[in-house]
Amino acid sequence: MTPSPPNQLLTETERTRHRRLREQGSLERADLDAILAAGFLCHLGVTVEGTLLVVPTVYGSDGTTLYFHGSVASRSLVASPGAAVCVTVTHVDGLVLARSVFEHGVNYRSAMVFGTPRPVTDPEEKLKGLRCLTEQATPGQWDYARRPSRKELAATALLALSLDEASVKIRTGPPDDGESPDAELDVWAGTLPLHTSWGALEPDPLLTPGITAPSHIADRAGTAAQ
Repeated sequence: MTPSPPNQLLTETERTRHRRLREQGSLERADLDAILAAGFLCHLGVTVEGTLLVVPTVYGSDGTTLYFHGSVASRSLVASPGAAVCVTVTHVDGLVLARSVFEHGVNYRSAMVFGTPRPVTDPEEKLKGLRCLTEQATPGQWDYARRPSRKELAATALLALSLDEASVKIRTGPPDDGESPDAELDVWAGTLPLHTSWGALEPDPLLTPGITAPSHIADRAGTAAQ
C-alpha cells in the first residue's frame, strides 16, 4: 500500500461525520491506511433486489482504491446502477472490563468506506486488483503461485471503490469509570487484550513429496518450512 502524505485528513461528509463517541473518531488519513493495511477481510453492506445483505469478502488497498471480490454487489450494480455500498473493516484489540456492566466496552480499530463501486473490466486493472488482494493477505504469494488465466479472469467479479469517503473510529485504553463513584466498589477493572497469530503450517495431504513452503509463508507462520 502506498502511504498517504503526512498529516493528510479525511473529508467529513454527512455519512462519515462522527455523531456518537466523537472522541473515538479520527480524521487522520494515516489511521485509515493503517486499519486497512492490518487486515484482509471486510464486510460489504449492499442492497440486492430489495434485500439488505452484509457479505464477508477479501479486499486489498493500494492507498487510493479498495479492491474486493463482489459478485453480490455486481448483481446489485446491474439491477441498480449507481447504488451505494458500505465496506467495513474492524480489528478487535481487547475487552474493556469496567466496575459496572454499563461501562464495559471494546478496544478496537474500525473503518467504514462509503461510495459507489465500479466493476473492474479492464484486464490489466483486474490483474492489478487481484494482485492487491493476494498480496494483502499473503505478501509474496502473487509472484510464487500461478497467476489467473484469461478464463479465470473473465469469471472473477472484482469491484473498485474509492477511499475518498471514509469514517474511522479507534478506542484504546482502560475503562472510563476509574474516577466515578463505582471506583469504590470491590470489583477488578482493566482490559483483557486480544492478540491474533498464525498457527503452524498444515501441508495439503496431496502435496507432492519434497515441496517445502516458501519463506514468505513459512516465516509468517513462525515455523520452519514444511
